[in-house]
Amino acid sequence: MKVLVIGAGNMGLTYAEGMADSAMLNKHRLKIYDTDPKKIETLRKDSRFLVYDNLEDCLPKADIVFIAVKPYHSDGLFNNMKSMLNGDQIFVSLMAGVTIETIQEKLKVKKVVRSMPNLPAQVGKGVTSYTESKEVSKVELIMVRTLLDTTGTSIHVNTETFIDASTGISGSGPAYVFYFMQSMLEAAQKMGFSDYDSKVLVSSTFEGAIELFNQNDISPKSWIDKVASKGGTTQAAIDSMEDNNVKQLIQDAAYAAFDRAIELGKK
Repeated sequence: MKVLVIGAGNMGLTYAEGMADSAMLNKHRLKIYDTDPKKIETLRKDSRFLVYDNLEDCLPKADIVFIAVKPYHSDGLFNNMKSMLNGDQIFVSLMAGVTIETIQEKLKVKKVVRSMPNLPAQVGKGVTSYTESKEVSKVELIMVRTLLDTTGTSIHVNTETFIDASTGISGSGPAYVFYFMQSMLEAAQKMGFSDYDSKVLVSSTFEGAIELFNQNDISPKSWIDKVASKGGTTQAAIDSMEDNNVKQLIQDAAYAAFDRAIELGKK
């Protein structure tokens, strides 16, 4: 299996590193293409990769092609790619908002898998939702899923609507968590804790809460009820969030990302 990753940015390189040791490659080194001379120089020091700065040297021979460029770069890339393709290749998009139909039309191909990764893939804790065009066989889809799972876990969804929706939840979601963490860090610092102690307090609290959630079949609402005693300190904090409509604001933010993903797909 010959796998090519186009684009060595955050997501492209993350998936390249995850897939490089996959048994799916059957001892073939993973191919990676980029146009940035500095990135190319760095990547060529990594023995796991075959690094290219010319699509003609790598694209025609690839079996599965991961497209990991910014959506606004896709038109120019597609124009360069389309004369080098064949009908057996599978294209896996990591681009937000770019639909399967758009990729099929621009590249004149049939086998397309659209996915939505997220940043924790960099530490093997990513979650990638994905869906496919009807021309992708079950066997081919299993191969793609196996590759996606090298960075964490993956979730198959039935329609592209769920890809856009997962953009609002998991794709953009780490930023919401970091936003909340940053707010708690600043609160701790205002209370007089050092930067180091603030980081330990906040990061350990998040890590511990996630571990509790993952190890038990209890909803977040039930955990809140366990922590928040009537008239106590936690209840005071929850009451403040409720009074300020924080829950609705978070949901509105997720839908804003969802709506933007749909808008990008229409451009």
